Order: sequence, then structure tokens, then C-alpha cells
Amino acid sequence: MNRTAHSHTQRQRYRRKVQQCLDVFETMLARSSFECEAPLTGMEIEANLVDADYQPAMANSQVLAAIGDPAYQRELGAYNIELNVEPRPLPGRRGLELETDLRASLNVADAKARGNGAQIVMIGILPTLMPDHLTGAWMSDTARYAALNDSVVAARGEDIVIDIDGPEPLTLQTASIAPESACTSMQLHLQVSPEEFAGHWNAAQALAGPQLALGANSPYFFGHQLWAETRVELFAQSTDTRPEELKKQGVRPRVWFGERWIDSIFDLFEENVRYFPSLLPEVSDENPVAELACGRTPQLSELRLHNGTVYRWNRPVYDVVDGRPHLRVENRVLPSGPTVADMLANALFYYGLLCVLAREQRPLWTRLGFATAHDNFRRAARHGMAARLYWPGLGEVGMGELTRRELLPLARRGLADWGVAAEVADRFLGIIEGRIATGRNGAAWQVSTVTALQARGMSRPDALAEMLGRYCTHMHTNRPVHTWELS
Repeated sequence: MNRTAHSHTQRQRYRRKVQQCLDVFETMLARSSFECEAPLTGMEIEANLVDADYQPAMANSQVLAAIGDPAYQRELGAYNIELNVEPRPLPGRRGLELETDLRASLNVADAKARGNGAQIVMIGILPTLMPDHLTGAWMSDTARYAALNDSVVAARGEDIVIDIDGPEPLTLQTASIAPESACTSMQLHLQVSPEEFAGHWNAAQALAGPQLALGANSPYFFGHQLWAETRVELFAQSTDTRPEELKKQGVRPRVWFGERWIDSIFDLFEENVRYFPSLLPEVSDENPVAELACGRTPQLSELRLHNGTVYRWNRPVYDVVDGRPHLRVENRVLPSGPTVADMLANALFYYGLLCVLAREQRPLWTRLGFATAHDNFRRAARHGMAARLYWPGLGEVGMGELTRRELLPLARRGLADWGVAAEVADRFLGIIEGRIATGRNGAAWQVSTVTALQARGMSRPDALAEMLGRYCTHMHTNRPVHTWELS
């Protein structure tokens, strides 16, 4: 793997170029036409590879070569892959069509993985992952990941500390960003106009707590039971470029919820440039000022690359397709799994709520403090379905009451307004209803199963492997997690 070194001169050029891109982007927001007539939704699904004993399989190069589909790509860890789902509109029966297409694609990919001694698992954190797995050749053979690792470690200037509380607290030090590879998520994209971006981003931030509480699926890391969605805190700590002194000075972390509601997508890009130094200062040959002056759409490569190294839970995206620029909200809150049906239930629930809340006459975020939205997010990550969150008009409330009284009716209305077929809304919102009725999401099922197996005399490592084996069996049935048997 070739390491990429960045000189001081290159970093200075990159900083100037990022600022130039930001200035051009501001001009484009004022003058340019962005693609938004038929908003598209998109999805990325990260997954893990395991062997026959449900241990991490460092085999993504071989598996991806066997799959032979450009929709599947490497992720940070050699045991990680990602499926990029083709963007599509949401109305009609497309949700059911997407479910069929996703299952078919993943089944083909899994069959080819099995031909290389691996199988695909969709889960927030691989529960059988242990410290020994993240030594040696744990990283994907990609120069950019090596450069990212080197930049994070160099910026911090000392080992990265992982310190997570919970039922079984965990503290360790690591000389690399290897623990980040444990965090596998599902990202949801929505294309929006410049005028509507702020409302959609603000709504997504307000929804992050309830969204995460219902979808939590990452209770174990390195054999310890930690948060319902441990991935949130693990991701934040494993990419933290700040030593203790900078934390105490109030320097922002790279994994960031944010600190205020916004008025424009420009607010987010401007904050990124103002607060965060470059990690990958790669400079392109494009002159964005000249491109715009000639009537062409600039790629703004440096600004996009910089944005990709600031890990907001709801990230702004500028992209160019077929010469037309567009903007997206990239929702990064949710973990991967447990099933395709569960992930699409999470997606439709989110899209339906976003459709309503982004356009309310009296927006939710005018009645909900930003710090409270962040506190909701943290509570949801810790406690999952058991979280109590603050909601305007209800006060502090449990997830059952909040979801039944407020969120499900709003989501159903939003999907109807979007033109989503009733049978699609019934199928996927019915899964959310089932989770509320049983109190069971992926995290709850994992903990209940491991607890029961250990009560029968299994060691923790054996119980985690047995649980993961059962998880994989259930995953392939596509029956939602709230219907899975408990041991």
C-alpha cells in the first residue's frame, strides 16, 4: 500500500482552493439552477464479512472481485464492504420494488462471498470483533484510507483513547483509527432544492434522537455491552483528532452533531471550512471560477473532499451528475441491519416524517432547542427503545408514547403527501409499530439473546458467536427483528 505524504506547500494550496470553492459555491447558490424537479432518494448500506465461525473475515478484496459489481465497494476495514443503491424516486410502490431489488442483490453478493469463505452480515457493530482482529492487516488496501489514518493520528499527536461507559465500561488506547472500522451504518440521501435545504436539515437533526432510539443495533464492542447504539460514541472517539488540551478549549470534534439550526446549506459548508483543518489535502487542476464563468458546472472537488472528512450525523452534499449540480441531505444516524425490511422501515419512517416536518408552518425546531435535540440523540444512543426524550407539546416522554401519538401519524401523512402507495406505508410503518408493541429492536434482541445464552452457561465469546449465527439466520428470512424468537 503506497502512503501519500502531503507537503506544507500542498496544504497551503489546498486551503486556498477550498476557500475559492466555497466562494464559488456561494455564488452558485445565488445564481445557478440546481437539479431538484423530481427529488430522488438514495441509500448506502455498509456490511461486515465473517467466516464460518462468525469471526471477522479480512477478505473484502477477494469478495469484491468475486461479486464483480461496481455498486459494491471497499470500506475502511478489510472485513467491510458497502452497497451503493441506485437513486430513485419514492412515490407509488417503489418501496416494495426496492425491497425486492435489495434482497436479490444482497443474496447474489452473499453467494459469491461464500464462494470465498465469507458471508455478509448487516449489523451496526460486529459483536465477535475483538482487539486481536484489529492488528496486522486490518485495513483495506487503499492509499486514501492509509492517508486518512496517518492524518488523524498525526493531527492528534498521541494515541487515540476509547473510553465508553455503559453496563460494562470499556477503556483502551489505540495507535490507529482501526476501531472506526467497527462502525457500519446505513446512509439515507434525499435530493432537495437550495431553498428547502435548511428546513430538511433542521428537521433531520430534530428527528435524529427518535430515529436512532427505534433503530439501535450496536450494543457490543470488543465483548463489552455498552450503549444500545455504541457505534455513535465509538465513531466519535475513534476519529477524534483533538488531544485533551484542545477538547478543553472547545475545539469541535470531527464527528459532530452541530451547534445550531441553520438558514442555508452554505452555513454548514462555511462552518466546515472555518472550524476543521484538512485531513486529505489533495488538489485538483480545476479552476472553479473559470468553470462557472464559462457556463459550466464546477466540480468543487476540494470542498467536497473536505466535507467528506467532517462527519456530521446529517451531512450536506453537493454533487454533479450529467453536468447538473444538485444538493442532498445525507442522513448518517442509523446502523446497518438487521434485515432489508427493517432498514426500509427505518428509511420510510424517516422520509415520511421529513416530508411533513420540513414544511410545517410553525417548524418543530422553533419549539425545540438545538441542545435539547442533541441531548435526545445522546439519550437515544445510550438507551435505545428505553430512552425518554423531550418533545414539544409532550415534555419528556417514552418512545412508545412519542411514536404512537406523534411520529407514526406524521410519517403516514408525509408518505401519503409524497404519493407513496398505502400498501407500502402499511408494510413499513407496520414494522415500526411492531417494534413499539414488543419493545424490541436489533440492540434489544442482541442483548436478550446473549443474556439468555450466558444464563445457560456459555462464555461471553461463545454467546456472542452463537447470537451472531442466529442473527444471520434470521437476517436471511427478512422477517423484521421484532418478530425474531428470543432464546
